[in-house]
Amino acid sequence: MDSSLIKQMPVSVEAEQALLGSLIVNPDSFGKIGSMIAEEDFYVTEHKHIYSALLKMYAQSKTIDLVTLVNTLVELGDRDEAGGIQYITLIADSVPSASNIKDYAKIVKDKSTLRKLITITDEISTDAYNEGDVRTLVDSAEQRIFDLSHNNEAREFRHIRDVLQNVYKDIELTSERKGAVDGAKTGFSALDRMLVQMGKGDFVIVGARPGMGKTSFALNIATNVAKNSGKAVCIFSLEMSAEQLVTRIISSEALVDSHSLRTGELRPEDWDNIADVISQLSGCDIYIDDTSAITAAEMKSKLRRVNNLGLVVIDYIGLMQTSGNSDNRAQQVGEISRNLKIMAKDFGIPIVCCAQLNRGTESRPGAGKRPTLADLRDSGSIEQDADIVLFLYRDEYYKDISGAQDDSASADSANTAEVIVAKNRHGSVGNVKMGWIGQFTKFRTLENDHEE
Repeated sequence: MDSSLIKQMPVSVEAEQALLGSLIVNPDSFGKIGSMIAEEDFYVTEHKHIYSALLKMYAQSKTIDLVTLVNTLVELGDRDEAGGIQYITLIADSVPSASNIKDYAKIVKDKSTLRKLITITDEISTDAYNEGDVRTLVDSAEQRIFDLSHNNEAREFRHIRDVLQNVYKDIELTSERKGAVDGAKTGFSALDRMLVQMGKGDFVIVGARPGMGKTSFALNIATNVAKNSGKAVCIFSLEMSAEQLVTRIISSEALVDSHSLRTGELRPEDWDNIADVISQLSGCDIYIDDTSAITAAEMKSKLRRVNNLGLVVIDYIGLMQTSGNSDNRAQQVGEISRNLKIMAKDFGIPIVCCAQLNRGTESRPGAGKRPTLADLRDSGSIEQDADIVLFLYRDEYYKDISGAQDDSASADSANTAEVIVAKNRHGSVGNVKMGWIGQFTKFRTLENDHEE
């Protein structure tokens, strides 16, 4: 062992020895430390080999004592690397008290975390001296430190009595609030009844063909949550600029024709409505990031800086990038989808993500154009990872692109849309009929139209 290196890095040789000695003397102590300690948490090389052998023996339900441990190390060809019989005997004989193993494990884990932090900061310093892209360097630095902190939190079994207490409190709170469970309401009452709202950690997909209104639908939800929950809403817009996005929100909230907003041909009453909406929205915590080709890691880095986060909206998943090198787009989208689900769970908030559908929907006849889970573009992983999948469908959309003439029926359909709940982990599936006001890019609830 190189004592000069030990002085330079945080390490407690005594704690490492006491931890290993406790496991040799009392193998049942493995149950006390669970998944808290990994081989890499030991600093001394000999201790890594000893712990690795002990782990293998424990996993195989082998008897553990000094003799069997040495025999296993011999079989693995690691006896000398583990310090030899004398050193292993010293460890077994010098343990103060095996009952203190959790304390020894905490010391070993803390020292390991400090060493990893030193390594990470050294790497960050080296990257900074190389003068790469500043935004990328900062995001990468935050991500590395966050991962270290996150991975340091050992997850153990929880007894059902403890979980039951938490669930009972949630049920009580839900009852007191008349069903207002933690999570976020879409703001569309008929849809919220079917979904039982968007819960904490839910990954929600909104799928539709281009021009069907998925961005407008997602923005309507974002605005409703921001206005009604008092929580922060973050919108990642990979396709439109922040200004274009806000113009849509103003059109929807002020009920001002979106075309008039773009041309400036506004009536006096339009200006009043716009002023009222701007005043109202200014009091909402809505944050917009219009970075193109952003990754899930970059999103996570930015979201960690937001307080009181209630909802994230992403428009849309097909434009996101990965940090990997795979050329297979389906694999890339699968990785993105998994990362977004993990992100929703880690932050404890719903993430609403728009997704394109395959062109195949347009070639199907009649009612067959209604989308199904098989129509999700690029990857089947989206369907698997999502807790809720919503599809938007409007008959009038297909009449417009086919050039069909309006009649009385189509005039009615021009003002309606269907939200198809194709997947719902927490409730039922079915169709919810919605109002659609195209000139304002706004969806609205039709209270009497709710199909199971």
